[in-house]
Parts: sequence; structure tokens; C-alpha cells
Amino acid sequence: MGSDPVLHFSDPKDIDDFVAHLQQFERGEMSADAFRTYRLARGTYGQRQVGVNMIRVKIPQGVLSAEQCEAMGELAEKHSRGFGHVTTRQNLQFHFVKLEEAAVAMRLLDSVGLTTKEACGNTVRNVTACALAGVCSGAPFDVTPYGQAVTRYFLRNPICQSLPRKFKIALSGCGDDCAQGAINDIGCVALVKNGERGFRVRVGGGLSTSPEDAHPLEEFVPADRLLATLEAVIRVFDARGNRENKSRARLKYVIRKIGFDGFRAEYDKQLAAIDADGRGSNPIDLASEVRPDAVLRLGKARSAATAESGFAEFYATNCIKQVQPGHFAVLVRLDRGDVTAAQLRGVARLSRELGEGQVRTTNEQNLLMRFVPEGSLTALHAELLALGLGRAGARTIHDVTSCPGADTCNLAVTKSRELATSVQDKLAHANGALAGAESLDIKISGCPNSCGQHHVAALGFHGTMRRVGGQAVPEYQLHLGGGIDGNGATFGRQVVKLPARRVGDAVVRLLELFQKEKQTHEKALDFFRRVEPGVIKAAVADLAGFDEKTARPEDYLDNGDDDKFVVAIGQGECAT
Repeated sequence: MGSDPVLHFSDPKDIDDFVAHLQQFERGEMSADAFRTYRLARGTYGQRQVGVNMIRVKIPQGVLSAEQCEAMGELAEKHSRGFGHVTTRQNLQFHFVKLEEAAVAMRLLDSVGLTTKEACGNTVRNVTACALAGVCSGAPFDVTPYGQAVTRYFLRNPICQSLPRKFKIALSGCGDDCAQGAINDIGCVALVKNGERGFRVRVGGGLSTSPEDAHPLEEFVPADRLLATLEAVIRVFDARGNRENKSRARLKYVIRKIGFDGFRAEYDKQLAAIDADGRGSNPIDLASEVRPDAVLRLGKARSAATAESGFAEFYATNCIKQVQPGHFAVLVRLDRGDVTAAQLRGVARLSRELGEGQVRTTNEQNLLMRFVPEGSLTALHAELLALGLGRAGARTIHDVTSCPGADTCNLAVTKSRELATSVQDKLAHANGALAGAESLDIKISGCPNSCGQHHVAALGFHGTMRRVGGQAVPEYQLHLGGGIDGNGATFGRQVVKLPARRVGDAVVRLLELFQKEKQTHEKALDFFRRVEPGVIKAAVADLAGFDEKTARPEDYLDNGDDDKFVVAIGQGECAT
């Protein structure tokens, strides 16, 4: 295998260093706590099951070459459970990896330029960007090379190897903030001012148990000042972040403590110091930017003889016209964000045969194939169907987002993945309740920490529990009316708690309420933002309320389980 130099972010020295530290740990020369902190910054994360780990692969801006897809297929097959999981930060995660096999998996990734370095831990995490960057008609320019420059600047940079807490950066091409910068520590939106490229910059966003919309910092930062601007923010965070209480250590808490004026004053000082060092201007290499002539290097269209059943719906929901005439970006909808080894290899092949030779991960936990000629769409759909990836409904209410939940996560209360399946099954038979609500999104987390981004969903759910008759009942808190747009983040209102096995029915009930109570031409999201909590509670009262006498046997079961629910929250490593 080889690696595209543009997409090469690995260094074999990282793996040699990992092996050396692992050996020290195994010899008893390094404490468990010290090794935990070390391995987290190398993308190796403990999970609920003893003796195995989650390996998180850093995918800058979600861009993968065909060779990288194939390598991760091999990793899934040889070292994990046969599939990987796409996250809302465009990474791929592989679970049930034995610690003694981690270095072997890392070397496989290194052979194609991929790294796990700083994918976890108190570092600058994966730098995300809109998957449509470079092909979207609404963006002034392609943010991908700028994201790559940010990744390279901070990856292995001494200034961010031991931050107070994790740090997240996102770059959006369009004003609607497609990369979700509003919930990142730094969010950048592309702008052109007087013919010059640059970014609007916001800071201090985040979710978890105390969500915060990012604050405006700079209305326009010229592109060559971007790296200096980001470094100044990170230096303030490094200096002022709470190192004693990790649960209050994110950038948003720094701003809450010293006030935004106080934060800005310290940011200005750090930026002035960077300028004084002569590092205030850093031209960005645009070699990887998508240009219109890129289409001239692509292959000819290959059409299927006849369109497969379901193609019209697939075309309507999964196929997006690019700014490059005659070409489409095609969303490959994954089931719960999961992609098997065979599917990774298949998508790699199709990207070579029918696209640009690359695949992108999306923050909706899907894949995106770009530069597909219009005439090849029927052939691509047929091939995807054969791989089990031809489902329509991408970016619709059917395309449910969920974190890994209690299947593997120590902090999770409930099995969010199983709830995603349950909700999707209920929606498949909802019929008329969906009219006008197809664009709503549903996001699920297994605990309040919002890895599934439930705060910013039209219908968001996070796992919790109650006791009925002395027995634990798995349930979910409903968050209603959340979202992200050009004005920032709107966090859903906490309205009612529902037993886990009843959530799917409650979702359908809420959609039926929308059909009954909506105003003329009212959009579903607008309805759920204005409707009174009491109306919602009344609509699902029979689902939410029960006692020991009226409880059904299944109320004591989590989705996907046959045994009674037991709360088994362990020690998480997110804040180590």
C-alpha cells in the first residue's frame, strides 16, 4: 500500500514510542494512570469490556483515499469486530482491539498515512470540515486545504500536547455552519472580503452537560492569519484552563470564569506575542484545493442498463448536484454509523471506478462519494445496493445519529445504538405522520455528555434511568427543538422522560401531534420550537407515566436486551 502525500499525517516514530511506553507499562516501570494518559493521546481508549480497547483513527476533514479505506477494512477484519464506526467528528473508531495488537494496527494505518496520534486525550482533536467543501455551490472557497494546514500545524506541536482538556476545531464553507463550528472550541466560517479569502471566527462552543453557543471573536481573519489566530486562542486555554477539575476544564468554562472581555484581552496579548515572534502570517498551501479542471481528469460515466428499484428515492435524498457541472456528490447512508470491512473495500473500489478516488466521512456518521458523473448514478446505486449501502433517506428523519452507548462506553447509561434501530423501525411504518417532517433530525446519546449531539437535534434523546418498585428502568430525556444554523446553536428544551422501549412510539406520537396542531405552512422544526411543553407532555402522557402496577415487562428492558436493565456505569477516560 502507498499513501497520498496530501493525506499523509502519520509518523512511524509515534508507533515506536507507543511500543516503548507499552513495554515500560508491562514491566511495571510506568503506572496505570500515567500509561492511561499517554495512550489516550495516541488514540487508544478503554471501553466497558475488560482487556480490549477502542482505537480512534484521526481523519482530518473526513478525507480518505481509496487505499486508506482498504487499510481500515483490513484493520476491522484482523484486529476489531469486522466493522468500524464513523463518529460525529468524522473519525473512524474500531472497538474490541487488544492492547497487544494496537501497535500492529497502528503500523497498518501508518502504511497509508493515517494516524491515531491526538485522536483522544487532552489535545487538539480531529479538525473537522464540511464534507461538501470544494463542491458546494454555497461556499466562497474550498476550506479543505486550510483544515489540512491547521491539522499539520497542531499535530505533534509541543504547545498542545498536554492541554487542560480536549480542544475541537471546525471549518465551515457556508454561512449555515455545516461543520457545526457553533459547538466547537473554535468554529471558522469561510468568507471573502474585498477579494481576499478569510474566516469569521467564533470560540467557546460545546455540548456535554452544560451546552454553550460559541461567541463571536473575529468578524474577518485573513487566511494567512488563521494559524496565528487559532494558536493564540489555544495558548489562552492552556494558560487559564482548569487543571484541577476536568469536568470544568473546557474553553467555555474559561470564558464563563473570566468573562468574554477578559478572554479577549488575554487573546490579544497572545496574538501580539506571536506577531512579535514573526509567526503572525502563515501562507496556506492550496495544492489540494478542488479546482474546476479536476473534472477533466475523471473517468467516463458508466450507467446501469436500468435503474434499480428505489433509485428515484435514492436520487432525491442522497444525490447532491455539485458546483462542477454534470457531477454529483452521493451520500452513502450507514446504519448507526457502522461500516463493515467488505463495505470499506467496496466503497474504495467504487470511488476509483466511478468517483474521484477519495471518500469523505460526514458529521452525520455517513460516507460521501464525490465527482460521480450524472450518468453513473444508476450504476453506483446498483453497486451500493449489492454492498448493503444503497438505502435512501440520507439527511432525513430516517437517518438517525447515535453514539456507541452502553454497548462499549463506560459512561453510557443506555444502549443508544439499539434505540436508533428501534426509532428507525417505527418511522418506517409511520406513513402519514411524516408529511412535512422529513427534514427533522434525530440524535441519541447514551448519557448526558452528548457524544450523539442530542442537544442540537430537532428530537434529541439522552439516556438516563428511574426506579419503579425498586427496579431500574432505562429511559431517555427528550430534548426538543435544537439545531445549528448561521445564527449559531439552539439547544433543545428538556421536556419529558420516556422509558427506553417506548421512545419509538413517542417519536411517532410527536409527529402525529405536529400533523394535528401545526399552523398553515408551518415547518416541523418551527412547530417543535414553539409548542408548549405541557402540550408535549399531554401527548405522550400514557407513554411517559406508569408505576409498579401498570408497568409492562418490557419497560424493565433496554432496547436490544432480553435481561432486566442494570445500571453499569464505569470510570470514563474522557476527562483523564
